[in-house]
Amino acid sequence: MSDAMLFYMPATELAERIRRRELSPVAVVRAFLERIAAIDGELGAYCTVTAEQALDEARAAEAALVAGESTGPLHGVPVSIKDLVYTRGVRTTRGSAIYADLVPDEDAPVVERLRAAGAISLGKTNTPEFGWKGLTDNRLFPPTRNPWDGTRTAGGSSGGAAAAVAAGLGPIGIGSDGGGSVRIPGSFCGVVGLKPSFGRIPYYPASAAETMSHMGPLTRTVADTALALDVLAGPDARDRLTLPAPHVPEGSYLAVAEAGAREGLAGLRVGWSLTLGYAVVDDEVAALTSAGVERLAAAGGRVSTLDLDWTDPEEPWWALFFGGIGAALADYLPEWREQMDPGLVEIVERAKGLTAFDYTRAGFQRVEFWHQVRRCFEDVDILATPTLAVPALPLTGELPTLGPSERGHLPSWSPFSYPFNLTGQPAITVPCGWTAGGLPVGLQLVGRRYDDATVLRAAAAFEAVAPWADRRPIA
Repeated sequence: MSDAMLFYMPATELAERIRRRELSPVAVVRAFLERIAAIDGELGAYCTVTAEQALDEARAAEAALVAGESTGPLHGVPVSIKDLVYTRGVRTTRGSAIYADLVPDEDAPVVERLRAAGAISLGKTNTPEFGWKGLTDNRLFPPTRNPWDGTRTAGGSSGGAAAAVAAGLGPIGIGSDGGGSVRIPGSFCGVVGLKPSFGRIPYYPASAAETMSHMGPLTRTVADTALALDVLAGPDARDRLTLPAPHVPEGSYLAVAEAGAREGLAGLRVGWSLTLGYAVVDDEVAALTSAGVERLAAAGGRVSTLDLDWTDPEEPWWALFFGGIGAALADYLPEWREQMDPGLVEIVERAKGLTAFDYTRAGFQRVEFWHQVRRCFEDVDILATPTLAVPALPLTGELPTLGPSERGHLPSWSPFSYPFNLTGQPAITVPCGWTAGGLPVGLQLVGRRYDDATVLRAAAAFEAVAPWADRRPIA
């Protein structure tokens, strides 16, 4: 087997071949560690590599196989963990000098579940400071570059996780998403990124934006995403907002994805909106995503174009998300201001001006927006949009302005992700094409509240008629 076959092998296949003892966990982990050492110095996906620990776990995984012990669904499969997520005994910096030396004494629930499933963590992936923005750079580590073009960003805030998956540095990356932080880098890097229903995967320690933050996987295939969700979903007492264990009629999310790939979308109503009523989209992105929606029709979906006139919910999202970050970080400013991202400092200063009235009004605006969305889903099962309004941005941070220059708090290039953090609905980005310059573009599929299964079914059906896994940025 060539190295390229191993590095881009889906987690589903990798796990099966390890179970059949066709592949050695030790050899697999060693190969991925060698690849990280060879190419990640330029890419910047990982900020901490746990090589010795990973090899120790791989040896234990191999011994379990030899002894004939029962194994979990990810036994011996390498994964990566975003540096916002607690990992017992492994530095978790949150991209900030404030926590540069933090070594947690417990695993987050997602890490516990990965370990219980047999997965082996290769290390922590890069994130902007406290995950505050859609680019991945901070004062501790080099910026994360896009594997398709090193002069461009991988996106954020789960940029390290997305870049690692895209570049063949591990088949599954764990990210988090409070306003698009899984879907933004998923789109920029040409991988699958799922923000499951709010509460589907436990989030602990809680985000500063507790009621909008989701844990979610990044992978190269929809089946791998479904497998990861099977492992990660379910309640945990440490997160008071987690949902009960999901009931999936097919038995598992992986079975749902496999059925979607096999059977298509017969009878599924798909509504397409290029703008949601307020966004402005790059011409090339518009063409690629519009063509992608036609492939959903080819998969059997009943596709209709929606004439939406939604109100842009950026104001309540800003107050609730950055209000939380401001409250969490304001007390650090006197000591740490000079070592923090200047953009984050500005956000905290602005957030300090929010009042209880502002925060309460944002809650009411959130409810009003939900009712706009709810009415849309009376007529469709899936809402399709571009994931982002542009392809990957320059690494320098020079951001385009699309639409009115007086647009409020948020950048015009990311108008489609944060609305569904406000509503808590499941949303996935899947690659739907590449620009003339070779940059990937994502299509976002949004489902009804709690209906993660239909989102995965639609994504798998789309993947079956518009496959992308053979596109690789790095040999």
